[in-house]
Amino acid sequence: RTSQPPVKALFSLMCFHASRFEARKNKDGELVLYEDQDESLWNRELISRGAFFLHQATGGNHLTKYHVEASIAYWHTLKADVGEKWNHILQLYDVLLKMEDSPLAALNRIYAFSKVYGKSKAIVEAEKLKLADNHYYFALLGELYKDLDSQLAIVNFEKAFSKARNKTDQMTLQRKIEDLSKLN
Repeated sequence: RTSQPPVKALFSLMCFHASRFEARKNKDGELVLYEDQDESLWNRELISRGAFFLHQATGGNHLTKYHVEASIAYWHTLKADVGEKWNHILQLYDVLLKMEDSPLAALNRIYAFSKVYGKSKAIVEAEKLKLADNHYYFALLGELYKDLDSQLAIVNFEKAFSKARNKTDQMTLQRKIEDLSKLN
């Protein structure tokens, strides 16, 4: 049973995610967003192992959410910020959302959408989600507004902070608010 393609896809996903553990938090325990992660901290052995198992997972005739999520995670192991990468990620999120609708996947899709089509268009798409109870929704809006309207970015980061349920997220959001406030 463990040699089945969905199991290999899940193992691949786990390898890809584990490969970036060291880069996901700074020395103060704050989250480090993907674009700010130090690639030299990524575990190349786990990335190779993940790629091996993702390739092994293609042997079946049934596509599972683990296949799609592992493929998305694979593209995130390529640090280069190129259009091809984000186009692939966006298409994979479209497939994932058809398989299983999830607010987190929808928000991650919007981030990929912003990389392909720009932040202004992504804001319009994000606002269609209407996830007013989700702190990640407001954190994403804060990120999208950051370079367009720092005041709106701060407002959204503050909303995210008020809804965040753990100290790590609150610390990260507080830092973003403080950094943007210094610029104003």
